[in-house]
Amino acid sequence: MLAPDTFNIELLSPKQDVDDLEAALDLFADKYRRALDGGYGICIPDNPLGKLAFQGTELISELELPVAPGRVSVHVNTFHTHSDLDWILNSAAELGIDDLLAVSGDGSQRLPKLQAADLGVSADTVTSVELVEYIHRRFPGVFRVGVAYNPYEPQEHEWEKLQRKLAAGAQYITTQPIINSHPAVDKLLELGVPVVVEAWMSKKIHLLSDCVGYEISPESEYDPLANLRLLMKNYSQCRYYLSILGFKTQFPRLPELLRE
Repeated sequence: MLAPDTFNIELLSPKQDVDDLEAALDLFADKYRRALDGGYGICIPDNPLGKLAFQGTELISELELPVAPGRVSVHVNTFHTHSDLDWILNSAAELGIDDLLAVSGDGSQRLPKLQAADLGVSADTVTSVELVEYIHRRFPGVFRVGVAYNPYEPQEHEWEKLQRKLAAGAQYITTQPIINSHPAVDKLLELGVPVVVEAWMSKKIHLLSDCVGYEISPESEYDPLANLRLLMKNYSQCRYYLSILGFKTQFPRLPELLRE
């Protein structure tokens, strides 16, 4: 039987303009506690799709949620002021969060953008490469820092970016959602760096196409649990990032997948 933390469960933060904030916070806290009590990993994105949302560290602090070392990860992107970035990193360290996923992120007119001068680097723009380097320089030895890999982008360019992320100190790689298998994952595994394979847990495959910017059309009706089973078979050495997981129907079935 696989350990529960083989699964990293994505928990989306409530948006700051949500209609019923109290209900949204209660729901987030309930999902968080259920995932943590089940032994699973938890991943909290940072303003996903450029929509202003509460940050993972402030939710954990304000809701007085527990943190299990190695099982709670917050995402950090480049759409912050320098002071806000340092606040996020300091808060994570103080809470005992030891895992970060550094991503360039999606921007919007409402979100500021980190400048190279803020981080003390020479670059035209701040990407996840500069962010990884800054986190390690600012908090040496405090965080395990991961980065993203997109198999749907032109691979020569994406691979070159990955090399720079690894040189900056990236310690693991999380893919974009994979359907069945992808040759890019096989190539990543050859690096000897831990790989987390993302599994798209919504039946609405068109939403995945919207997220990655490329049309993804499965040959038949998409079954998220069947796809997760296939990923676990094809990439048994990996952990799995479960995005858009249904807590009513899918969450209760995770133990049986771990036993298979």
